[in-house]
Amino acid sequence: MTPAQPDLLEGLSQDGGGMAARQCALSIVEQVLGQKKMLDSVLERDAALAALDVRDRAFVRMLAATVLRRRGQLDDLIARSLNKGEEPRPEILKWILYLGITQILFMDVPDHAAVDTSVTLTARHNMEGKKGFVNAVLRRMTAEGREWAAQQDAAALNIPAWLYEPWINDYGAVRAKEIALTSLAEAAIDITVKNAAEREEWRVKLDAKLLPNGSLRRMTGGNVTEFPGFNEGAWWVQDASSAMPARFFGDVAGKTVLDLCAAPGGKTAQLAAAGAKVIAVDRSAARMKTLSENLKRIGLEGSVQTIIEDGSLWKPREKFKYILLDAPCTATGTIRRHPDLLALKNEKDQAGLMSIQERLLANAAQMLEKGGIIIYCTCSLQKAEGEEQIDKFLETHEDFRRVPIRREEFGNIDGMVNSDGDLRILPQTLKDHGGMDGFFVSRLQRVS
Repeated sequence: MTPAQPDLLEGLSQDGGGMAARQCALSIVEQVLGQKKMLDSVLERDAALAALDVRDRAFVRMLAATVLRRRGQLDDLIARSLNKGEEPRPEILKWILYLGITQILFMDVPDHAAVDTSVTLTARHNMEGKKGFVNAVLRRMTAEGREWAAQQDAAALNIPAWLYEPWINDYGAVRAKEIALTSLAEAAIDITVKNAAEREEWRVKLDAKLLPNGSLRRMTGGNVTEFPGFNEGAWWVQDASSAMPARFFGDVAGKTVLDLCAAPGGKTAQLAAAGAKVIAVDRSAARMKTLSENLKRIGLEGSVQTIIEDGSLWKPREKFKYILLDAPCTATGTIRRHPDLLALKNEKDQAGLMSIQERLLANAAQMLEKGGIIIYCTCSLQKAEGEEQIDKFLETHEDFRRVPIRREEFGNIDGMVNSDGDLRILPQTLKDHGGMDGFFVSRLQRVS
């Protein structure tokens, strides 16, 4: 179970704000599951969400995200409560049940509040005749649902087979299950400080703890734009895993680094803050606009040249000594932060992305000078997008070799370097500190 923070729930079920919050959550779930929109985009643009107070907004985000994380379990629980062959129709009725069951079983909302507001939502959506059905299903959940949930295989139910089966093949059944269960948890907020010398100062101001790799972590949530130092550009949000690859070039002060697929710019900012001159390339004008805005907030725009081009096709005149390739991927290592991926990604997406990764690596190899370094990384847990992609690249590029990553380069965290010297981070890495995003990093050098 993943109980919600009590202060987020207090008062929600007693007034109009409680119903407004639940209606907003229903709309968000409908946009993600029904319209196939990305959760972050919906949360960013939803006017009804923006109109709620801070506590209700937090409740809505948690409720919608938990529905998306636990959808497989929710479907199984609904099926258990119905007669064989019976299904909730129309689909919005199923989503209302999702909200009610999630509050009862996974958020510790008072049972009466979860049931009553779900029945009210049913009536408000012109399904007066379905109120008794919703009430009966949710009442059964209050009576038997907790026992049912305790018997479920949460990993197998919530993680699609096209993801879970490769995890079992890649990591073994025990580790795969741990990956799956850790991926269903809420992620903390990680922060990279612009000036490393001020890290301790910002640790105190942000009420954070220092991780072994140098990232700061806030275990409690909140609106990051209201945190101390945001407006001053003293730091930016970046998962601890994502903060590692840019450091594996070593000292880049005064050197030029090509950042392919650069947006939204966390690694670009790291390189610029370390004193590098960065050439940031990305095919998306919208994402590049976000990168430029982020760099301007933290005062590093003068160190970065932005180019809107497809990194797999772009042909610069000069060659580079340092290239960072954070390749597009299925992002399965970030499910904790992006639970909508469980509904929006599929096996066909992976095949297409792997083809893009191959083309980007091949083009990056053409841009690299002799003796130069490529840092290739993805936030995917699939070895097909990481270890196997690099193996395939080295088979066809005999002028390249791996340069093993050393423990001392990332804070001596156990179990993160594989036998080839690549970095493989799993969600349960640093589990006692709240885990990390899944990530893969390989360092390649052109030797001839």
